[in-house]
Amino acid sequence: MVTMVPLDTLVPFVRAAGDGAGAPAQRATGIVPRPHPAYHPRAMPKLVINGAMLKCSEGLAPSTLTVLPVNGSSADEQPAATVMDNVPMVNIAPFGMCKTLANPQVAAATAAAMGALTPMPCLPVIPAPWSPGASIVTIQSQKALTNDSKCNCMWTGSIEITDPGTAVDAE
Repeated sequence: MVTMVPLDTLVPFVRAAGDGAGAPAQRATGIVPRPHPAYHPRAMPKLVINGAMLKCSEGLAPSTLTVLPVNGSSADEQPAATVMDNVPMVNIAPFGMCKTLANPQVAAATAAAMGALTPMPCLPVIPAPWSPGASIVTIQSQKALTNDSKCNCMWTGSIEITDPGTAVDAE
């Protein structure tokens, strides 16, 4: 059977070859197929549940996602999250200290310290839901939250999910 491989997926290589018994190594050259992105679909997004780990680009500590058991859906015996589980201090806990000057508390403390960056306690402000969420799975008419989703803090932080808390596929 012959497999057709697009030319843009081929990578030249050079390797040393020997018989392992002291014979001189000869140089062999050839072409090895490189995986084409179209042939390898991306990993399936995972469903996010209560206790998932979060990271903010402007926070100094990780945080956890709290999902209230009002959705009536669960995975691994924990409530499953939706894209609307983005309420600060209810769903999204603080990320320790905030280090962005876009945060007025950090800007004021930094100005008072003669320009030396002075992180202040994180108080996330999340103006919009998580995005993109699951393309197919919904919970109570809301998109299920997947580990490839992100949301933004008003103080320029980008919040991402580092551990969804389960291995359940959402698609």
